[in-house]
Amino acid sequence: MAEHTSSSITIEASPADVMDVIADFARYPEWTGEVKEAEVLEKDDAGRARQVRLLLDAGAIKDDHTLAYTWTGAHEVSWTLVKSQMLRALDGSYRLAPLDGGARTEVTYQLTVDVKIPMLGMIKRKAEKVIIDRALAGLKKRVESTAR
Repeated sequence: MAEHTSSSITIEASPADVMDVIADFARYPEWTGEVKEAEVLEKDDAGRARQVRLLLDAGAIKDDHTLAYTWTGAHEVSWTLVKSQMLRALDGSYRLAPLDGGARTEVTYQLTVDVKIPMLGMIKRKAEKVIIDRALAGLKKRVESTAR
């Protein structure tokens, strides 16, 4: 089993507001530094993205890939890699925990990346950490600027 990297952040908004931003893939290029394009290829019966094509530029990792999303209730979404040019695995999740009666949200982002080219484990973990930290900071900024 591959190792994963995980980090959390507290956002001054409800879990529903946070999940609305997470689920709005078309706007990812506006607030994520790494996602240059996002295209929903397939939706589930609830209208949520089931498969999404992402054009990613995360410095050491540049790729055009498709992810399959699984939505678990209102507070969790996870994804797995369907196809990629450069990646062997890209599995992750966002888990939302309401705080202060739902006025604030703790967001935990977990990510496992495995590339097809040889790369030292510590470099992969560092890349995962950079992706997670940037994503959480971008998510916090985006949610807090739109949830008021």
